[in-house]
Amino acid sequence: MSSINKPEVWLRGPLPGILPVLQPVAHALLQAREELNELMANFKDELLWQRPAGAASAGFHLQHMTGVLDRLFTYANGKMLTEIQLQRLAAEDKNPGKEHNVQYYVQQFNEQVDKSLERIKNIPSGELFETRSVGRAQIPSTVMGLMVHAAEHTMRHLGQLLVTVKIVHANA
Repeated sequence: MSSINKPEVWLRGPLPGILPVLQPVAHALLQAREELNELMANFKDELLWQRPAGAASAGFHLQHMTGVLDRLFTYANGKMLTEIQLQRLAAEDKNPGKEHNVQYYVQQFNEQVDKSLERIKNIPSGELFETRSVGRAQIPSTVMGLMVHAAEHTMRHLGQLLVTVKIVHANA
């Protein structure tokens, strides 16, 4: 069934095992996954790195959405980014070649959403407002702040991906 025929995730009720205050975060991540999977189902690999009017490519948005979730949840766990995460960040706007196609990026995003939801399920309520440092500058945030930003940033890039895909399809 297409997600068009279902209510949005937030209207389907609470998700089991997730604190009430984190329901909107989980709902947003699940909504993003549904919409992304539907949007990219028939997207052609050869269009992945097109940059209409110089805008970011669909490939960038797919990589970035996955990477942002990984990075923000790393910070929420009180850890610094690894060298591999930093390398992936630096490569988000680069076409790595044909071995990474649309389905690969969709699968990577789906797996990252699953990991993020598992972390959300395991956050003790007493940890939500603990301070966490972000980036090399060690900018202070909280676990809750990082979770909310992960959700809103994912949805922001989903919107940009939607527009990019429509433009690229119209120009194909």
